[in-house]
Amino acid sequence: MSKIRIGVICPSEIAFRRFMPALNEVEEFEFSGVAIAAANEWNGEYSDSILESELMKAQGFIENYGGKIFMSYSSLIEDESIDAVYLPLPPALHYRWGMKALENNKHLFIEKPSTTSAEDTESLISLAESKDLAIHENYMFVYHKQITEIMRIIESGEIGDVRLYRIAFGFPRRSINDFRYNKELGGGTLLDNGGYTVKLASILLGETARIVCSNLNYIEDFKVDIFGTATMINDSGLTAQLSFGMDNCYKCDLEVWGSKGNLFTNRIFTAPAGFTPKLVKKVNNDPDILLNLPEDSSFEKSIREFLQCISLKDKRVSAYKSILKQARLIDNIREINQ
Repeated sequence: MSKIRIGVICPSEIAFRRFMPALNEVEEFEFSGVAIAAANEWNGEYSDSILESELMKAQGFIENYGGKIFMSYSSLIEDESIDAVYLPLPPALHYRWGMKALENNKHLFIEKPSTTSAEDTESLISLAESKDLAIHENYMFVYHKQITEIMRIIESGEIGDVRLYRIAFGFPRRSINDFRYNKELGGGTLLDNGGYTVKLASILLGETARIVCSNLNYIEDFKVDIFGTATMINDSGLTAQLSFGMDNCYKCDLEVWGSKGNLFTNRIFTAPAGFTPKLVKKVNNDPDILLNLPEDSSFEKSIREFLQCISLKDKRVSAYKSILKQARLIDNIREINQ
């Protein structure tokens, strides 16, 4: 089978620091190049200094990984030699460029969230399905081995029957020009780190997981939600309490409270390659047990999942359903808070 040629839209930090090293480990893909925005594609005022900065960042991709620089997003997307596109732009730009990629028959590897609304996500999926193209939403933590090991412990009955899941993901305030604090770019904690907590709760609670209540909080001088909470429940009555924020002390936690014990880990979403996550297990009144969870490269495994979506129809269909379910749960939280 010939290699799948993939291009990157925008020389972003996550693309260079996380995506490219992981892509380099997946021999079925070939990096074709990276695109910088043309003046009419840039969100906001465009200047020579912006062009120079984008070119400098793009040059780093070429020096380290080969390929070429495309002088517009459109030229990369319309290039018939490219099979797939990685889209790490801010969320509000996902729909526009995701649709253009699909219209040009490109498989789409898109950073989370897929778009900023379930309606837009439905449109992307409908087009992809009609063209038999893959869409993969990059909630990469899902593929880390620690998730599998935690699920194994839960299912073994060591901590009894699960009574409650608590999931938290928050970080200190970042720079004021970070897109997460910009409403026009799809900012806000719900669309950013809140989505992680919803995704994990959806996995833990299963197909019938739904939102029952939520609160999104704003603070002075910001037009986006800065911190929030939500509660999810399934048809068995099992509950997950979610908390998230982007002006918070750092937390990245999963707690599983059972009838006989509990589990706790604090790098559930962000364990990088080479890092050994720790799990604290307590059963009855026994002393705490500190366990090493498996190391893993979740970004590489996410790319391999994308490869499967390209190759196998059942994987594509499963991905469509998963992406749409996530988008609808996020929309439900937004509707509760209107």
